Amino acid sequence: MEKFPLKGTSSVLFSKANASTLMNYNSVDAKRADGVERNMDNPNYNPGPRSGRGASMSSDEETIEDKPLSSMRQQESNSAYYERERAINIDDPCPQYTDYVDSEDIPGIGQYDDFHTIDWQRDIARDRMHHRYILKKKYDSMWDLIKGAHDAWSGWLCVLFVGIFTGAVAGAIDIGATWMTDLKFGICPAAFWLNKEQCCWSEETSFDGDNCTQWRTWPEIFGRSKKGVGPYILSYLFYIVWALLFASLSASLVRMFAPYACGSGIPEIKTILSGFIIRSYLGKWTLIIKSVGLILSVSAGLNLGKEGPMVHIACCIGNIFSYLFPKYGRNEAKKREILSAAAAAGVSVAFGAPIGGVLFSLEEVSYYFPLKTLWRSFFCALVAAFVLGSINPFGNKHSVLFFVEYNKPWIFFELIPFIFLGIIGGVIGTLFIRANLRWCRYRKSSKLGQYPVTEVLIVTVLTAVIAFPNPYTQMSTSKLIYLLFRKCGVAETDMICDYQRNFTDVNSVYLLILAFIVKFVMTIFTFGMKVPCGLFIPSLCLGAIVGRIVGIGMEQLAHHYPHIWMFSDECSTGEDCITPGLYAIVGAAAVLGGVTRMTVSLVVIMFELTGGVRYIVPLMAAAMASKWVGDALGKQGIYDAHINLNGYPFLDSKDEFQHTTLAADVMQPKRNETLHVLTQDSMTVEDVENLLKETEHNGFPVIVSQESQYLVGFVLRRDLNLALSNAKRLLEGNYRQSLVIFTSGTNVQNHPYPPLKLKKILDMAPITITDQTPMETVVDMFRKLGLRQVLVTHNGRLLGVITKKDVLRHVKQLDDEDPNSVLFN
Repeated sequence: MEKFPLKGTSSVLFSKANASTLMNYNSVDAKRADGVERNMDNPNYNPGPRSGRGASMSSDEETIEDKPLSSMRQQESNSAYYERERAINIDDPCPQYTDYVDSEDIPGIGQYDDFHTIDWQRDIARDRMHHRYILKKKYDSMWDLIKGAHDAWSGWLCVLFVGIFTGAVAGAIDIGATWMTDLKFGICPAAFWLNKEQCCWSEETSFDGDNCTQWRTWPEIFGRSKKGVGPYILSYLFYIVWALLFASLSASLVRMFAPYACGSGIPEIKTILSGFIIRSYLGKWTLIIKSVGLILSVSAGLNLGKEGPMVHIACCIGNIFSYLFPKYGRNEAKKREILSAAAAAGVSVAFGAPIGGVLFSLEEVSYYFPLKTLWRSFFCALVAAFVLGSINPFGNKHSVLFFVEYNKPWIFFELIPFIFLGIIGGVIGTLFIRANLRWCRYRKSSKLGQYPVTEVLIVTVLTAVIAFPNPYTQMSTSKLIYLLFRKCGVAETDMICDYQRNFTDVNSVYLLILAFIVKFVMTIFTFGMKVPCGLFIPSLCLGAIVGRIVGIGMEQLAHHYPHIWMFSDECSTGEDCITPGLYAIVGAAAVLGGVTRMTVSLVVIMFELTGGVRYIVPLMAAAMASKWVGDALGKQGIYDAHINLNGYPFLDSKDEFQHTTLAADVMQPKRNETLHVLTQDSMTVEDVENLLKETEHNGFPVIVSQESQYLVGFVLRRDLNLALSNAKRLLEGNYRQSLVIFTSGTNVQNHPYPPLKLKKILDMAPITITDQTPMETVVDMFRKLGLRQVLVTHNGRLLGVITKKDVLRHVKQLDDEDPNSVLFN
């Protein structure tokens, strides 16, 4: 690699003789996102505009003066330039110097390209500037007053639409998934569109387990009896065939129409909400295919849930509706406020837990969560839950399937088994995360990843063949959780209850253990396949099985030894004082907490999910024990682990940077490597075009001159390309010899061609640090300010640039991980 000194005073840095593509501090390459190949070989590929205070405010610059301090300092340091400019503008009679091209109305300025990071500070400043402009014009006319009112309530109107549509889509998914799941076992001849429960609830008959005359199993449809070897084999075959049909349709739809519709979506949503751009991930095709594919994959009987993907679906809806309101559709930082509210609505309709949804968005997925976003998230979750409750997809007047009502208080001594369940949940969660990550890495590195549909079919066949013989795995996961959560009573006819002694049938424990093993192993292979698949319901199911088994053990202990000290007060009366269903709820929360490392939102979701408000303390104890054990055994939850696995550029605000490096150790370029820059007034269009051809940097610092190296500002590659393309249309003659001017004043009197003035795409207030700034401070700036890059100076002179990619690579290198695994390498 050819080297140039930083301060190249002996030769012009960007002449054709010297210019070459050197240290690329923000270059891009072909990307693989979520296992899907994307062709990103684009020389204009960049991490989004950083020119905010200069570029994004250009439309309001003449009405509102908002000059940054750095701009004022630059004006003072270059007063000679400004004096000459005033003389030219006022006195110069020659029209060629006033006929220049301005960048104010260039379309596309201030937008972002795919796989790039947004500039939070730029976008928030844009919104504030827009808001001040609206307020200033508010009373000029009635139309401006209406525009001001619309601007004020557009956010509330947007989240209202998102909540309504999310609730409607969730209701349709719940109804479709329930009907198609029952389709594997039989059909309702009188009305084929009804599921088993709806078919059996009629005036002539009541729904009592399997005793329903209206519902016909597939052997009965073909004239066979319900029981016997032949009907059993026929039911087995129909179960496998329907599962294969549903799974193949789901995988094929995802592969052909919307590759981004696969998986849970929560790792990508977290990355997007942190400021990363993934085009089409929240588009209309992804919404349609994710919704249809989710119904199909859940109906196939795979070990997955629809709750995680509901967050992705809700965010797709939020993204689509945000474009109806330019305040949010054209501002990526503001759009993320709508997406945070949509994520809350997704959890709200998934579990019937609007408060838990808001806390989930705050705790788990959102990166920037101001107070007004909290209010809007609450409103959005409320509207979505209300719409879903109006649809009543489960037919039980509750918006969730797991609603239970216990009336017995828990015994203080039971905190010990509850904490024990939390420990078990942390261990199970950690084992699952490690096994699933190992399998996903193998999938990405082997030929298996090239045949996603085949993998889905193989896993579906194995799941169906193994699941059908066991009644606990044959039923849908949601029904199994509901069965495990329920309390045994005299009127219950479920196989898990034996009422000769009014206690749980211990023989069912063996089937539950087998069900746990099957579901644990198959979920490892299922999560991450190229179908829509969530992890909430499988995790709840695993925990509910473990909790029910522990609860059965405690119940039998209290039944046989009611007079020992821990049961002496509550259990000596002969009544059953232990509720195994409560242990199932606590165990479900423990395993879900061990897998996701959620705490506050998990507890709220669980008591909203079940209606068990009086059991908050057991849930809190189990959730904390699960998180402590999980964090001790592995530092990341499943979603953060998949973010790292896919290489998404996510700086977790919960992590701490504990190293002692300096900015000079991380900045690009390194010593004796060339720093590619632009000068404020001495480069022609041809020089800039050559620089763009020979480098792949996503932005360029602008300095006073090659000799001084004093910083003027920062300009983005994308904005520069747009400005030059616009110049080709507007400038006549040999435009390539025109000077490119980035400042307000420059003496161009002796230049024969009209200048190209690009001040308004220049960020004149870039974030700067010195070369001795600790990296701990730099990392905090990137996390808390949402930066894309900072410029490094020494005594006011530009030394280099640190981008978000450089920070991520540096962190991975210090953690002994592969620094090249970051997505935008």
